[in-house]
Amino acid sequence: MQHLIDRFISYVTLDTESDPDSNSTPSTENQWVLARKLVQELNEIGLSDVSIDENAYVMAILPANTQGDIPSIGFIAHMDTSPDFSGKNVCPQIIENYDGKDIVLNAEKNIVLSPSYFEEMTQYKGQTLITTDGTTLLGADDKAGITEIVSAMEYLVAHPEIKHGEIRIAFTPDEEIGRGAHKFDVKAFGAAWAYTMDGSTVGELEYENFNAAGATIEFNGRSVHPGYAKGKMKNALLVMHEFIQALPAHEVPEKTSGREGFFHIYETQGSIEEARLGMIIRDHDKAKFEARKALVTSICKSLEDKHGFPIILNLKDQYYNMEEKVKPVFHIVDIARETMEELGITPIIKPIRGGTDGSQLSFMGLPCPNIFAGGHNFHGKYEYIPVESMQKAVDVIVGICVRTAKKYGDG
Repeated sequence: MQHLIDRFISYVTLDTESDPDSNSTPSTENQWVLARKLVQELNEIGLSDVSIDENAYVMAILPANTQGDIPSIGFIAHMDTSPDFSGKNVCPQIIENYDGKDIVLNAEKNIVLSPSYFEEMTQYKGQTLITTDGTTLLGADDKAGITEIVSAMEYLVAHPEIKHGEIRIAFTPDEEIGRGAHKFDVKAFGAAWAYTMDGSTVGELEYENFNAAGATIEFNGRSVHPGYAKGKMKNALLVMHEFIQALPAHEVPEKTSGREGFFHIYETQGSIEEARLGMIIRDHDKAKFEARKALVTSICKSLEDKHGFPIILNLKDQYYNMEEKVKPVFHIVDIARETMEELGITPIIKPIRGGTDGSQLSFMGLPCPNIFAGGHNFHGKYEYIPVESMQKAVDVIVGICVRTAKKYGDG
């Protein structure tokens, strides 16, 4: 347990926040620091063919130690943390034998992690929690996944009596800004299928995710002295407000769950002459996803006709629901589910209200369901992770390797 804690803390204390405004890969230089550290560690624990490419993608192989026509399988996690909240100067706090009560993250700023708001905390009474200090995110998304994969490989190297096929691992940059799979070399990776270790609660096993699009919309206007503006001024800010009001008010993240899609305005800026907003569009259902995009296009056209000023819509698909690619090879989900059940973990099979590298990789020819990494409240100061959950994820990785070998090996 302490080894797991030490490894995790060594990762989260490195600032690897990605930058959506950068055009480089990785989007931030800091991600190289973790990538190079991982290369060193993977070599030290005895993996083969450890590599890092010009875009900071890290790959390595644990060779098979048993016979049979066993497919190569993979495990993937991402190195970057979300730009939604600061990942600089992360100072983890370790709460041993958690008593089930409030945890003061930062007394000076009165920041409290409370089970009265985050009800799932009560199930971790008696366990060891790692939290933030209230000023940054923690980075368990997805440095917990990295910790678990490296630890599982280290365990298998140290226990050659555990039989497994060839295992391939990879760590990617820039997942949090939607680019984690963009330069992933699926052919070089060489796995028949893989699992991203990027979920939350213990037991999560996901093979459905949102269809996703992103949009920026620019509204134009005309600035005139307000005292003489009648019939002349056109306020771009108010036109932008009309656009927002035209969207279905109940179809936003804070009012939806399960397979319900949404429109999400995450950024606005502007003046009378020019205003701009950024938004994302999400839906699990492909037809509803297309209808959402059509609605945005229609509203823009209607407002442009109404006001006589150009509205510039830049709408791009980001990723698609990997269910389409995973269902034809559903045995890869069954292997993970059966492994969890054998370990006494109740599988929680549900759609992801988001996306992972696996969603893009599945459409690139690498079917890639998502498995829990154990953390909670990602992308913010209330993020935490039970160490016991990380240990269970390590057990699942090892178990999947063993079950795959038994299923396809010579006995």
